[in-house]
Amino acid sequence: MNSLLSEQILSLTVTEKLQLIEDIWDSVAINPEQIPLSQSHKQELDRRLSSYQNLENQGDNWENVKKRIIKNDL
Repeated sequence: MNSLLSEQILSLTVTEKLQLIEDIWDSVAINPEQIPLSQSHKQELDRRLSSYQNLENQGDNWENVKKRIIKNDL
């Protein structure tokens, strides 16, 4: 990155820097297929998606969770 751009970024407020980060991220997310993904990362994402889609992994209803929290039985 050139020094002029670095100086401009450093002069931004925190709010402006956060907006810049958001704008950059949005520009990257427009074409997710261009984001490099290693085979191991792809396998991990596939594993997590499969786990998420597994019917046995749907969790519990709020009432049961609330009872366990109250009983401190997590």
